[in-house]
Amino acid sequence: MVERAESESRKLLGRLRDTMASQAAGQERLDQITHLTADSMGTEVCSIYLFRDDETLELCATQGLNPESVHQTRMKLGEGLVGRVARTGKVINAADAPSAKGFRYMPETGEEIYSSFLGVPIQRLGEKLGVLVVQSKEAREFSADEVYALEVVAMVLAEMTELGAFVGEGAALRARHTQPVLIRGVTAQEGTAEGHIWLHEPRVVVTNLVADDPAREHVRLTEAVENLRVSVDQLLAGASGDTEQVQVLEAYRMFANSKGWLRRMEENIDRGLSAEAAVEKEQSDVRARMLQATDAYLRERLQDLDDLSNRLLRILTGQGHQTGAELPENPILVARNIGPGELLEYGRQLRGIILEEGSVGSHAAIVARALAIPLVINAKRIQNEALNGDHVMVDGDQGVVHLRPDDTVVNAFRDKMAMQAKAQERYASIRDKPAVTLCGKTIRLDMNAGLMADLPSLESSGAEGVGLFRTELQFLVRSQMPKRTELAALYARVLDAAKGKRVVFRTLDIGSDKVLPYMQAQDEPNPALGWRAIRVGLDKPGVMRMQLQALLRAANGRPLSLMFPFIAQYEEYTAARAEVDKAIAREKKLGHTLPEKLEIGAMLETPSLAYACKKFYEEVEFLSIGGNDLKQFFFAADRENERVRRRYDTLNVSFLSFLEDIVARCAATNTRLSFCGEDAGRPVEALCLAAIGLHSLSMRPASVGPVKHLLRRCNLDDVRTVIHDARDAGEQSVRPAVMEYLRGLS
Repeated sequence: MVERAESESRKLLGRLRDTMASQAAGQERLDQITHLTADSMGTEVCSIYLFRDDETLELCATQGLNPESVHQTRMKLGEGLVGRVARTGKVINAADAPSAKGFRYMPETGEEIYSSFLGVPIQRLGEKLGVLVVQSKEAREFSADEVYALEVVAMVLAEMTELGAFVGEGAALRARHTQPVLIRGVTAQEGTAEGHIWLHEPRVVVTNLVADDPAREHVRLTEAVENLRVSVDQLLAGASGDTEQVQVLEAYRMFANSKGWLRRMEENIDRGLSAEAAVEKEQSDVRARMLQATDAYLRERLQDLDDLSNRLLRILTGQGHQTGAELPENPILVARNIGPGELLEYGRQLRGIILEEGSVGSHAAIVARALAIPLVINAKRIQNEALNGDHVMVDGDQGVVHLRPDDTVVNAFRDKMAMQAKAQERYASIRDKPAVTLCGKTIRLDMNAGLMADLPSLESSGAEGVGLFRTELQFLVRSQMPKRTELAALYARVLDAAKGKRVVFRTLDIGSDKVLPYMQAQDEPNPALGWRAIRVGLDKPGVMRMQLQALLRAANGRPLSLMFPFIAQYEEYTAARAEVDKAIAREKKLGHTLPEKLEIGAMLETPSLAYACKKFYEEVEFLSIGGNDLKQFFFAADRENERVRRRYDTLNVSFLSFLEDIVARCAATNTRLSFCGEDAGRPVEALCLAAIGLHSLSMRPASVGPVKHLLRRCNLDDVRTVIHDARDAGEQSVRPAVMEYLRGLS
């Protein structure tokens, strides 16, 4: 019986291959497939429904239903049994379809005489393309072999759709990868860019779906799997320590050595598929099952399975990575996710970055900000929609991607970029002028940095210094801990490039979303509130001491400014300060030159530190408010959570009042205070921060000009009055009142 089913499956695939090879037009090919499928499966009806847009299915071909309903019958996602299959991605096998939950009768199709219904999704690696249906008058459930056969046909349809085999008239038969697509994501780095798609890992295209010689396909699969296992073992042997990387590779090895995984792919070959098609069908099947799992661990393993399956497909097809290939003009990088080291290898030649996953605090986002490259994350479907070389426009300000934009979008986008370029010219004219407001108050504007490549911006942006130099990037992009001599040389080059301007080095800020490749990953329920930053440094002081020694040696007699991240209470500051004293004593004993002047500060990122004892404020030499973290803790709103992070405004009166309390405490103890974070670089927010007494701001280099331009046009006394009046009036946010004030400026 099994052998007969396999033989019938191969016969059906053979007939499908002939259809694939024919020169028939798209509609004719679809009609041929419905005819031969209905004939092979012994059903009166076979119908193909394809998406005409994200929410609407259209009947595109049928054998057995009213032919006049083709391209006329449409249904919404989730509507009727067909819509349910499309929405859930699950097979529906009903002996009595009219009685099944969700059934919807379409009178124009003439389907009322058919009882049984079998619908399978047409999808490719999670991308929903449509639904394939067979129906018969006999009230019966279809067998497992029949379900499998129809799934194989659906897979062939998906691949043929991908290859453009069904292009014809109507929205549902339009050519894929040719139409304009608007993708809404999340802003991770502001800015705009126009260029051409560069896929970090190009999609593997399977062109030979049907096996001519099953025995040969078995050999090919066996050899490819063995090749895969060897490569995974080599990767594992090259990994050091018990790290997250090792855990991922162990999961790879578990999948690669799974007998069930290999057996199911071999069964697919027995039923007529090529080795590549067998791998892709198993990948799609497991993907569908794992996406339905409620276990978070199993869902996370889906990424491991996809990576491993794609590796196997590349071995079989020879479609490797784009190593050595030439980047297109103005490349826009597209990837599911990407590590900091890989991103730095591309460097500043990239015009923009689009990630299907990612987070605003990810390593990629940190590097993108350091390189000032517009970055949009959570851009769903971008890898499926984009092809290498496609024209694309990235709006990092709005978190929007325009793929293959039409002329209207292109013209509007270029107008926006032209206006931004004109504004940059205006900002360049005041680059060397101080940020002095109309009321005579001077605001210090510093820049944030994290790479040597950032330092040229110190002069070109007009920043007065580096208010935050993130030292963790040098740790994140390496496969092992950097040496003290390497760090000392790097920090010395940073100070050299600053040419005497103040640079504030923040000591290692790791943990939470910044896990070192060679560091044991911590399984914490809430990493943002967990073992991170100064907490790691104090519990594992060896790295902190090494970094402090490197900083002292880099100064080589020059002034040195450093600050500790994520200080939550006075005792943490005193403990960290004691480590500095030990490092100074050791350097002195070794005869090394000490800094001419050493100032030590802290990042105020937790509400608790705002209410630390007066002694803390008297001892600390300067404070820098870490606005990104402080805001999320103040509002109890995770900045990685899109549902809540945008609900809370920096210009909320409660948050501004809280910041005013900090300003007052620092004024009472004569403690220097600055504000560092994304909000410092937003002109309206920066204006309000300056108005409440924060007269030192640190931001990305590109923001210095816009912020300075607005500050020089405003009177802080007037803005302060607007803020206080809005608060007294019971407004939740001062933003509307401040915007009204700005509109009144000449």
